[in-house]
Amino acid sequence: MNKLNQGFVQIYTGNGKGKSTAAIGQAVRAAGFGLKTYIAQFMKEYPYNELISLKHLTQWIKIEQFGGDDFVYKKELPAREELDKAEQGLQNAKEKMLNGEYDIIILDEAIVAIYFKLIETNDLIEIIKAKPKNVELILTGRYCPEELIDLADLVTEMKEVKHYYQKGVTSRRGIES
Repeated sequence: MNKLNQGFVQIYTGNGKGKSTAAIGQAVRAAGFGLKTYIAQFMKEYPYNELISLKHLTQWIKIEQFGGDDFVYKKELPAREELDKAEQGLQNAKEKMLNGEYDIIILDEAIVAIYFKLIETNDLIEIIKAKPKNVELILTGRYCPEELIDLADLVTEMKEVKHYYQKGVTSRRGIES
């Protein structure tokens, strides 16, 4: 049973670090109030550490992964299998959004999945338009299309000012992954 009277559409985008972290932080904060969150992660089959830590909050937060990002590094278009996984992720998220069990739905990296041709902008527009009044919907990812920004109630752009990647530091377990 939903506890929110009014849910909004939030977007975390931009080229800076912290988009997924902000969305997951919102889920953790919401859990403290007893709100239930469903997180669909796109392009993240890697065992990111949030999967481990969120296991302690399964009463309030459910997280599922739909597809990887190997095709990006290989500079290829996504294979049919990856397209199917993304489609399944959208279907699952929409069902969870409409079934009344969850207060918050997070589509993590769904926006960048548009850029990499896994998802179409219209797929996310349909989900936004189908959102029940009492559900919060959070989308993350770089390269946000203007159409989604126009539909959102809150948009935060993470802007990279300085990053240690530029000094050759790679992804660190527990910080970036």
